[in-house]
Amino acid sequence: MPDTLHLLESCLVAALRAAVPSAPADVDPQVRPTANPQLGDYQANLAMSLAKKLGQKPRDLALAITAQLAHTAAGVVASAEVAGPGFINLRLAADFLQRQTAAMLVDPRLGVAPAAQPEKVVLDYSAPNVAKEMHVHHIRSTCIGDALARVLMFLGHQVARQNHLGDWGTQFGMLLEHLLDQGWTAASSRPIEDLNSLYQQAKSRFDAEPAFAERARKRVVALQAGDPTSVAIWKALTEESLKHFRTAYARLGVLLTDDDIRGESFYNDLLAPTVEELHAKGLAVESQGALCVFPPGFLDRDGNPAAMIIRKSDGGFLYATTDLATLRHSVDDLKGTRLIYVTDARQAQHFAMVFKTAELAGWLQGNVRAEHVPFGTILGKDNKPFKTREGGAAKLADLLDEAEERARRIIEEKNPSLSADEKQQIAHAVGIGAVKYGDLAIDRVKDYVFDWDRMLNFDGNTAPYLQNAYVRIQAIFRKGSLDPQAAAGYPIVFTDPVERSLALKLLQLPAVIDSVAQALEPSRLCGYLYDLASLYHQFYEKCPVLTADSPAVRDSRLALSSVTARTLQKGLDLLGIATIERM
Repeated sequence: MPDTLHLLESCLVAALRAAVPSAPADVDPQVRPTANPQLGDYQANLAMSLAKKLGQKPRDLALAITAQLAHTAAGVVASAEVAGPGFINLRLAADFLQRQTAAMLVDPRLGVAPAAQPEKVVLDYSAPNVAKEMHVHHIRSTCIGDALARVLMFLGHQVARQNHLGDWGTQFGMLLEHLLDQGWTAASSRPIEDLNSLYQQAKSRFDAEPAFAERARKRVVALQAGDPTSVAIWKALTEESLKHFRTAYARLGVLLTDDDIRGESFYNDLLAPTVEELHAKGLAVESQGALCVFPPGFLDRDGNPAAMIIRKSDGGFLYATTDLATLRHSVDDLKGTRLIYVTDARQAQHFAMVFKTAELAGWLQGNVRAEHVPFGTILGKDNKPFKTREGGAAKLADLLDEAEERARRIIEEKNPSLSADEKQQIAHAVGIGAVKYGDLAIDRVKDYVFDWDRMLNFDGNTAPYLQNAYVRIQAIFRKGSLDPQAAAGYPIVFTDPVERSLALKLLQLPAVIDSVAQALEPSRLCGYLYDLASLYHQFYEKCPVLTADSPAVRDSRLALSSVTARTLQKGLDLLGIATIERM
């Protein structure tokens, strides 16, 4: 089925060509859904942007375009009106909307076409640290990155997921040195909770004992050089950490597996060649014994050119070195054309400097581009970074336990007759979904307050609200002893304005998914799903389905219900959130 928005854009461009043959070849019709439905379904602003180039008044150009739409958009646009200085308000034909929605119902992809030019996307996300438990602040990168991976894969892009574990560098120098002081060997083993405590002890010593800090730095160099004792203990720590990560990812329902792991250690052998190449190209210069890159356009706090150190005076490498080697590997070895890094917004300048250096080195050229996807901080109710009562970052496992327990209590209250297994299954889907959606629904660059009451609310823009909308639709089909798939092929007819509004919203799905893929903003999909569920609730209240006035109306409403359920399910799946049949 043709994408409604793209079809509408084509009609507008054809009308422009007919009205003004000299119009530029690359025209953006600037079509957007109207904020006020009373004005129409869509608004096109192409006349406003093109008028000056064409030497016409915007309103005159808009009138010329609308005059041609009767020919280029016959059967698609019911009315086109010029508003204000040259805005074009469009109302789609009811027959067109009915046919498009019926076609969406039988389309396995719900009208979402694969990308015309699939790309090789290298997507870097999650990136927890080895020997440390995952905590609340890992939610953002993990959930945002996973949603983007799902959307891009659904559109047909080849996505190489990269889990850039923090398993190298200074943190391991101090941890290894601390463990060796305690007599550790490769055979020593401790659960992740103990490793977390040992890491904190090592950090305290590193900050308080200069002699220990110096030994820790030398241990980093030894690890990077392949010292057998250091490497053996490091491998044991890594394996224990991987057990923890696997459990967390399975509970969250994210796509990451061991095959996606590309820790800092993976790039160890690439660090020296990367530095040598930058030095040979004149981009890396010596400064106070260290080798640095000074990408143009970046200043330090004193207004001097900002330095990005890529090799310390003792020969050790830094995060910048690893990130440059990572980017080089993504382009040269993985053949990525779109490189995406999902990290904390505080790293924005760091990545901007890395990308600029890569551009100057010739690694980012032609159609190859790198994008940083920054995100804000999860806050507590005191508007400070979310912590436990004891002052530490809340452990992810504890947070997910609490999410499921809170959801279970709600389910118990709402439907105590469910079996214990059903309650557990629903509590898992609702609790984990609430945490993930609570993160994804927020504009990712913003901070947000972690609030259980908001996340688990069955009203408002939450996962439980959307999951409940899906359940409500499934209940209609169960009550009527009907298979939702049987609605495929039913003609759709509008007998109430809310049916038309629902169909119009359904047909916006392809444009929304495309927008998420371009802007890398999962919150856009969340907002769309919430609007869709809200419209369906209006439809549910106003338009009886099983007791409709006639078989034709009943079938039409079953069809609208079925395609809405499938759209909610697909949208939630692209966010990594499960749907359930009962609640």
